[in-house]
Amino acid sequence: MTRAVFLDRDGVINRKAPEGSYVTRWEEVELLPGGAEAVKRIREAGFLIVVVSNQRAVARGLLSEAGLEFLHLRMWQELFRGERGFDAVYYCPHDADPPCECRKPQPGMLLAAAQDCGIDLAASWMIGDSESDVQAGRRAGCRTIRIGSPDVRLSTAADQVAQSLAGAAIVILASETMAAGRSRKVSS
Repeated sequence: MTRAVFLDRDGVINRKAPEGSYVTRWEEVELLPGGAEAVKRIREAGFLIVVVSNQRAVARGLLSEAGLEFLHLRMWQELFRGERGFDAVYYCPHDADPPCECRKPQPGMLLAAAQDCGIDLAASWMIGDSESDVQAGRRAGCRTIRIGSPDVRLSTAADQVAQSLAGAAIVILASETMAAGRSRKVSS
């Protein structure tokens, strides 16, 4: 089985739209700095990179699924410029009501990716900017990182807090280095 880092989209990869609004067109996309380099560093550490994103705009008729997939393709082309990008993208096109199994905080997208890609969830991470991302990751059995200011630590159930995807990559890589050090010490 392989390890993965699950990424929320809005607020982690690109700037989140104001409350009650949605990113529905390419002109509204503002990629956050350091994302491509962070993904590259995480991938080099042996993780798959899987996007898991609630996309309520589809349920509300503001964006078609084909339009969403085009938007994702355009974002990835701009972000990675021909280099290897994400290994998979899962999205929930449903509204919050009625409840479904794929909309975060439910772990459905992470569980589906684990089944599809042979992912060891206990060896994986979920990175998101909201508590619903953290809950989905925890329910799936992943370690979690919440993106936000340092004071988020006071109100989150996440294992770690980072200010950006680049910061989250540092947390993951440091954790991997520490785990490797413990393995060598035990086997010495």
